[in-house]
Amino acid sequence: MNAITMKLNADNLILQALKEDITGEDITTNSVMPHFQMGEVELICKEDGVIAGLEVFRRVFQLLDEKTEVTFSCQDGDRVKKGERLGLLHGDIRVLLSGERTALNFLQRMSGIATYTRSIADLLTGSKTRLLDTRKTTPNMRVFEKYAVKVGGGYNHRYNLSDGILLKDNHIGAAGGVKEAVRMAKEYAPFVRKIEVEVENLDMLKEALEAGADIIMLDNMSVEDMREAVKLTAGRAETECSGNVTKENVARLADIGVDYISSGALTHSAPILDLSLKHLHAV
Repeated sequence: MNAITMKLNADNLILQALKEDITGEDITTNSVMPHFQMGEVELICKEDGVIAGLEVFRRVFQLLDEKTEVTFSCQDGDRVKKGERLGLLHGDIRVLLSGERTALNFLQRMSGIATYTRSIADLLTGSKTRLLDTRKTTPNMRVFEKYAVKVGGGYNHRYNLSDGILLKDNHIGAAGGVKEAVRMAKEYAPFVRKIEVEVENLDMLKEALEAGADIIMLDNMSVEDMREAVKLTAGRAETECSGNVTKENVARLADIGVDYISSGALTHSAPILDLSLKHLHAV
């Protein structure tokens, strides 16, 4: 996540998180550290995983005090080990204490998503299938969570509702059928937009193909039906498998032949990666 992306998309969200945690003052820190004092503290990894969100972590402290120095011994995407020192923070002790929880919340959440994503992406190694995330993200955390998916070896589906057309069951119901929904989408949307249609059975698949859908999402279909769907599609559209995909069941989907597998679990079910700030001392 580069500096431009950070300022345009992340700074305001980071500030909101800081304001949530410090509505008036940090009473605890101010009671034990009433005056300026330089200090250092170490960022320690407490379990094995994949790190993601280091620049977001750094930015928390620099928004509190731009003079805060944060150096890392790793970079986003690296596999890290329990007990490893990942970084060193140098600055006003009051800033280090007040920013600690917010910074760790971002880093632990993002690293947990990257770790979980990597564990699933590894199971697809050797296949043509790409692993996608979804819009099932934590409110106001999407930019961070989708970035973490990419760090973990996954790919991003559409970012939001303005980013692409995905005709799901309720859209199809509102339009009066698959063909009508695709026709209306083609009339309304710019020609550069791809149209994806969610189908639940082979009859809907045939309708979507006849209507000219660009991508077919095979939603909660059996493995056998998905294999048949890939054969029927025969390259006329890209195919995506979706529906309750987790690390425990993704392996059975790897050889179906779909272009993509999407999983909401990447962002809504990934546990955090346990990290900590330790050994704070004055310098």
